[in-house]
Amino acid sequence: MLEFIKCHGSGNDFILIDEMTHNYTFTEDERRDLSLLLCDRNNGVGSDGILFVMPSDKAEARMRMFNSDGTEAEMCGNGLRCVARHVIEQAGQSNVNIETQKAVLAVEQTAEIYDGIDTFSVAIEPVSFEIDSLPMNFEKNEVLDEVIPELSSKLTFTALSVPNPHIVTIVDEVDQSVLKADGEKANQLKSVFPRGVNVSFVQILEKNKIFVQTYERGVGLTNACGTAMSASTLVSTILGPNDLDVPIVVINKGGLVNCVVEKAERRYTIQLRGNATNVYTAAIEFDLVHKRWDWIESSVHQNEIDIYEKLKEYAASQV
Repeated sequence: MLEFIKCHGSGNDFILIDEMTHNYTFTEDERRDLSLLLCDRNNGVGSDGILFVMPSDKAEARMRMFNSDGTEAEMCGNGLRCVARHVIEQAGQSNVNIETQKAVLAVEQTAEIYDGIDTFSVAIEPVSFEIDSLPMNFEKNEVLDEVIPELSSKLTFTALSVPNPHIVTIVDEVDQSVLKADGEKANQLKSVFPRGVNVSFVQILEKNKIFVQTYERGVGLTNACGTAMSASTLVSTILGPNDLDVPIVVINKGGLVNCVVEKAERRYTIQLRGNATNVYTAAIEFDLVHKRWDWIESSVHQNEIDIYEKLKEYAASQV
């Protein structure tokens, strides 16, 4: 039997599996196979990925996130908020540290971004503009508002890792068909992006308010991607009108978050603040050999769903 929480951050939805409480142990192959089996939206539970919450000797917990295609992400901002909520509630504390692939990150419960929405703030770092950190092959060491000839002659992109690899472009209006086409193309350009890349289109709505949509590596078009919203906020601060050290409202297809960009000397850090909504808890039986699973029981958190729908309606009215 496997117990899990179905949760989401800005509509970016996950299956959260707590290995610490339940003493689960999975091989690397089993993590990949679980992701392929359960994330499938046609025959599985359906989600953008699986969050494995594991013991850590460096922090209160460790997070590993596997995409729906079975690949592991270096980081996941929306997922980290969901893990932050879970660990904070388990520990009975208002702030904890979570170990991720590249860094140990501070997370805390913070002021609500919308009435009735429990809000969690997570640190998005390290931030790097060095192309080797993505990695990316380009004629310069940094890509700041540049044309990537192999990808598009019409758009300019900024490349950065946070630490997931991202390229971001500022557009007058987000065209999902163009984003999907560019996202697919970018992830086929292994000569430019050997490990793939997340592609985001950013529309500046007004000063300190943006709309972001992302083609997420290993997933496709998503309602929201936490590291992409963080990277997009940073790019819109460097190239656009947005301010340092103040909350930037980031609207997405799944709702909204706030991002705060901070700079100390030449080093940027980003605070990502938003919801961590539990949709339901469940227990299933599964068989990875025969690629089968079945429900045992589930319990829906309807109140949380209803409150988040109000935030989502408000966010849609802002675009």
